[in-house]
Amino acid sequence: MDSTKLWTKDFVIVSIANFFLYFTFYLLMSTITVYASDQFHASPSIAGLASGIFVVGTLIARLFAGRSIDRVGRKKMLNIGFVSILIVTCMYFFVNNLAILLLVRFLNGAALGVASTATGTMVAHIIPNERRGEGTGYYALSTTLAAAFGPYSGMFLIGHASFSMNFVLCLVLLAISFIASLFLKVPEIAPTPDELSKMKGFSLDNFFEPSVFPIAAIGIFVGLGYSSILSFLTSYTKEINLMDVASFFFIVYAATILLSRPFTGRLFDRKGENTVMYPAFLLFAVGLFLLSQASHGYSILLAGVFVGLGYGTFSSSGQAIAIKISPRQRMGLATSTFFIFLDAGVGVGPFLLGLLIPLSGYRGLYGIMSSVLLACTVLYYFLHGRKAAEAPKSLQA
Repeated sequence: MDSTKLWTKDFVIVSIANFFLYFTFYLLMSTITVYASDQFHASPSIAGLASGIFVVGTLIARLFAGRSIDRVGRKKMLNIGFVSILIVTCMYFFVNNLAILLLVRFLNGAALGVASTATGTMVAHIIPNERRGEGTGYYALSTTLAAAFGPYSGMFLIGHASFSMNFVLCLVLLAISFIASLFLKVPEIAPTPDELSKMKGFSLDNFFEPSVFPIAAIGIFVGLGYSSILSFLTSYTKEINLMDVASFFFIVYAATILLSRPFTGRLFDRKGENTVMYPAFLLFAVGLFLLSQASHGYSILLAGVFVGLGYGTFSSSGQAIAIKISPRQRMGLATSTFFIFLDAGVGVGPFLLGLLIPLSGYRGLYGIMSSVLLACTVLYYFLHGRKAAEAPKSLQA
């Protein structure tokens, strides 16, 4: 029984650590543009860069963290990430111009990339194989809840305290999670001499896990869809006079994932990934379509339900697929590869989709992204779904 136990001390600690990492990420991601504009009179484009450059730092760090984690050691990599992010968070208090703010944001993203790659790799080895989908789903809730409560907390502090309180809160929460992570006990897998030799080169295999490319490629398009919500929902709802309701969108989104995750995780384990992945694309497409047609507050909130069922299911199930199809000794690379592609979609989305808005408007943008998500069902079938359907049931469990 112990070998299939999910809610162990280590699973809880690593999930809480991941929650606080992403809580601080989303808190600052949603408020740093206001800080850049108010403190340094930044233009909207530069303020947006201050937000987005964080993702660039995260992607670059994940490239190197994924290939090095088993050589350095998982717990040591997590400690490096936490110490780095604590130091960088302190640097926010000394920012006095835009150039330094951009540098600090980049370094903040890099530190998060190292720490989150470590937590993702650790949890992959903590979760029992028999409960892979369920366990990954529960773990992914830490990120989902952070995406809801991070922005809410940041906006609350902006309205009721000085902006520096955002940095204070981030620093306190990161320090607590770092202390908790010191009590983690995670098995290390020492690379063989042959694997160490291969790691010294600069081949593609040292930075990515090729077996994950098919599901990760789909993640780019799913990430684009999600970036349209992260980046433009506020502007869109302001335009249609529904901004007050939009502030509850991510709360509904998180609540939906919280309620659905136990069921989608078990379905993944018992019936195979196709059972949850095809509906995920369709539900996400419906959510985006509802946004494109929204004229009342309930439409926005209903869209939050569908987006939660769609994007929320894909992010956790896609990670579970990446872990499932990769060699055990390359789970770190598999995890980083999947999230590099998913984050790339989220990171470049604001710039690419921003070019569409003058031509299509916000409604047209969400209509287009709904069509993209529908197309993902076909892409998934050819890149992974067809192969998964042909696999013996014993291999799907």
